[in-house]
Amino acid sequence: MRVRSKVWLEKDGELVFGSGKWLILKAILETGSINKAAKKMNMSYRHAWSYVVSAQKRIDKPLLIRNKGGPGGGGAILTDYAKDLLKKFARLEKEVKVFTNERYKAIFHK
Repeated sequence: MRVRSKVWLEKDGELVFGSGKWLILKAILETGSINKAAKKMNMSYRHAWSYVVSAQKRIDKPLLIRNKGGPGGGGAILTDYAKDLLKKFARLEKEVKVFTNERYKAIFHK
């Protein structure tokens, strides 16, 4: 057996940020595009964009700077706040997993 845990951030009982939103923002960071990030994650552009919009709305801070498409192409880059959010959430998730695993071993494997 092993223990599993999941971390997400809520505000007023509503999901603000979790692993799904983390993954799409990370993919946007890596690809420079919402469309490319969505394709990388096998989801529609609309679904990926809805993740970003819902997070921005609940956080009340912009997460992306979008460049409109056209002959030179468009793209999206993460704001400094979004980059910091990615780092902090990854750290929190890692620390929760470490703590949970340690407690599981202490309780179940005495």
